[in-house]
Amino acid sequence: MTGDSNQAERFDTTGLGQLLRERRGSLSLRQAAAEADVSFSTFARVEDGSQPDLVSFTKLCAWLGLSPSQFFSPVATRRQDPVEIAVSHLHADPRLKPDHADKIATMLRSMYEALAEPLMDRPAVACHLRAASTLRPGVSERLSGMLQSMDAELRKRVSAGGL
Repeated sequence: MTGDSNQAERFDTTGLGQLLRERRGSLSLRQAAAEADVSFSTFARVEDGSQPDLVSFTKLCAWLGLSPSQFFSPVATRRQDPVEIAVSHLHADPRLKPDHADKIATMLRSMYEALAEPLMDRPAVACHLRAASTLRPGVSERLSGMLQSMDAELRKRVSAGGL
């Protein structure tokens, strides 16, 4: 990703739990927890899909022999407005007086608004799950799939003139 966007990352607690179960194999939870240098209760909770604290997470990754970054994946990308990026560069230019940078920025914004095409590929359904971290493992992924299916069906109906 380029420097003009911000990413949010999702922590894969389900994958971590599954890898812990696989690595533990025939070991008891207590034996595996002792080897990983975490408490029995922490190991059991994380294996069941709960999010560990940072220290436990790093110890569990070390026990698995995996990089912690493996458990993070981008879930959202927020694109910064290209005009505002340009405006910030204008204001940072030491060769321009602030009022001159403002004049150029006003003209740039005006030209952009007049010439930019509207975005057509916006989702018909948008949802932000503030409680996603408190849902059981896998629920947010299933809910996302259902919302995407609903969105696809709505788009078909709209394009067919049914709505």
